[in-house]
Amino acid sequence: MTQPAYVQGTLDTLLAADGTVGPAALSLADATFVVLDLETTGGAPDGGGITEIGAVKVRGGQRLGEFATLVNPGVALPPFISVLTGITEAMLRPAPSIETVLPALLEFLRGAVLVAHNAPYDVGFLKAACARHGYPWPNPRVLDTAALARRALTKDEVPNRKLGTLAHFFGAQVQPNHRALDDAKATVDVLHGLIERLGGFKVHTLGDAIEFAKAVTPAQRRQRHLADGLPHVPGIYIFRAADDRPLYVGTSKDVATRVRSYFTAGEKRARISEMLTAAVRVEAVECAHPLDAEVRELRLIAAHAPPYNRRSKFPERVVWLKLTAEAYPRLSVVRRLAEDGATYLGPFSSRRTAELAAAGVYDAVPLRQCNHKLSLRSKTPACALAELGRCPAPCEHEITPAEYDVRAALPFRTATSGDPGPVVEAILTRIDALSDKQRYEEAAVVRSRLIALLRALIRMQRLDALTRLPELVAARRDDRGGWEIAVIRHGRLAAAATSPPREHPRPTLDAAKLTAETVASGFGPVPAATAEETERIQSWLEKPDTRLVEMSGDWVSPVRGAARFASLLSRAEAATSTQDSTFRLSVTDRLDDARSHRL
Repeated sequence: MTQPAYVQGTLDTLLAADGTVGPAALSLADATFVVLDLETTGGAPDGGGITEIGAVKVRGGQRLGEFATLVNPGVALPPFISVLTGITEAMLRPAPSIETVLPALLEFLRGAVLVAHNAPYDVGFLKAACARHGYPWPNPRVLDTAALARRALTKDEVPNRKLGTLAHFFGAQVQPNHRALDDAKATVDVLHGLIERLGGFKVHTLGDAIEFAKAVTPAQRRQRHLADGLPHVPGIYIFRAADDRPLYVGTSKDVATRVRSYFTAGEKRARISEMLTAAVRVEAVECAHPLDAEVRELRLIAAHAPPYNRRSKFPERVVWLKLTAEAYPRLSVVRRLAEDGATYLGPFSSRRTAELAAAGVYDAVPLRQCNHKLSLRSKTPACALAELGRCPAPCEHEITPAEYDVRAALPFRTATSGDPGPVVEAILTRIDALSDKQRYEEAAVVRSRLIALLRALIRMQRLDALTRLPELVAARRDDRGGWEIAVIRHGRLAAAATSPPREHPRPTLDAAKLTAETVASGFGPVPAATAEETERIQSWLEKPDTRLVEMSGDWVSPVRGAARFASLLSRAEAATSTQDSTFRLSVTDRLDDARSHRL
């Protein structure tokens, strides 16, 4: 049976979540250690194979107790192991089994930090034995002296990190000899010698020692003090440079724990390492609840564009797909919305995505694709698309404005605000036709256009449904028994508060409404906030335990709107994620099934 790999916990998981002094914050001088060593048959950790256990309990340099026993492994002892350790089968035959020894050993380990040289090896055997014989693994804090030595000692001091080499370097009273108790005693002296060295690295607590043993960069170790004194509350944190510029903005349910994690071995991003070097302080802003923190983070990133944040920095760079308001409308990619009678679809994160959605529209309806403005009086020479039958040639007045509007423009307008079914149906028909001719690559291209178009339609109709509401007040229980309260106006978080536990939330809610930001209505699906902010609010509102308290209007979407194609979109996205052409064909078949069921 394969055993789970041993993973040494990081500092942020060891600290107490409530901000009290947890085991990881305990001084090394006050911590109780059980220094352990195993002798085994040399095999893999499968629940057996242990031949001897030796352990020494120490605290503050004083030995508190010892544990030593031979263990009958239940299998033959390899000859080379007998030569190496001096343990023979005759010595092991009367010894207790590991199942008998485990209860006493686990009791000896209770409440202590487990120390071993090459700890993953010893811990792996003990965990496997516990799993095999039905004993719960106590999951103690683990400190590896070999890992500590690799960080604290240079190659000029010791040529390697073997236990014998380190015992000689630190002048251990007992030299290791491949017997468990003697090796454990030698490891005790090595541990004490290493702890003395750690003081020079400003490592004084158990959590610091565990992190020091891992690959923490010098910059992380040097800047670790930036996390001192931060509150254990939901909020945002801002790493600032010497000139007070924001370098990085983040959010967390527990600011102190999250900021600490930047100074652990688990943080390996090169850009964050660079940011830590430039940072001189961390500013924490307590927020009413996690949604408030998420929204403030988005607004700060948009306002300051911190150099080490990658997402959400330039929300103004979105684009829109515009159906122009003229006799023969056409699609155009624009940067701004305007109340000019045109129909808009978006927002899109890039021009490329908008053009991909536009190509999907062209697959479905005969909108003209030329860019010039057409005159109702004079004709313009037709392009190649008219000759191919892909355009009704309004430039040559082959179609009247009224007929063009019904055939080409109206389906797009209807799709943006109501039922996109005719447009989706036309695209699916084109995919089927290409697949029937075994032109699968072209069918995949059309499918990608369908995905871009459906994403935009579903997103915009969801945004529009919420941003039409002048005010919506919602609440949900927090972990402490209070209520997280949000006042939302036209899709923007206007106020946030949390009512105290065991108190009626109405006074807090009323106060939040009175002090809420005034938000004016505007044009388009995101009149008062970025699309990302409104979507964060939507996600919070749609959680099962969120309650809608007050609403000035109806929060509704079109009955036959774009949302009914969500499952179709998911299947199309799943098909795109695979490179198997056979799978593409099967997905096309399922798209046909979705169409027939009027998804």
